Amino acid sequence: MQGEFEMSMMGELTYFLGLQVKQLKHGTFLYQSKYCFDLLKKFKMEDCKEVATPIATNCLMDADEAGQPVDSTKYRGSLLYLIASRPDIQFGVGLCARFQANPKESHFKAEKRILNYLKGTTNVGL
Repeated sequence: MQGEFEMSMMGELTYFLGLQVKQLKHGTFLYQSKYCFDLLKKFKMEDCKEVATPIATNCLMDADEAGQPVDSTKYRGSLLYLIASRPDIQFGVGLCARFQANPKESHFKAEKRILNYLKGTTNVGL
């Protein structure tokens, strides 16, 4: 009983382990809009064009051996953290994650598309 009292003294839960929490009348909503905005700012894409899907329907990703290499530390893991509350981007992020060890410009372009999608869907969650 004492534990319940202590929790109510702390107030309503709004942020937990990087997840934003909104207590609603019929349940709890988990989302990561702050993290989305932080990612867009990190990659200087705050003013980017929004797209309707996280990955192109005709996207064929491969190792792209002849492609221009990019710095793997630039975006490694940035989107992986988002899939905790964003099942709509899981496929695209998983596809890009396959090429994290040796990323090329084409892979970075696919990640940028996911960021363009996030721009228009920052308030999506579970």
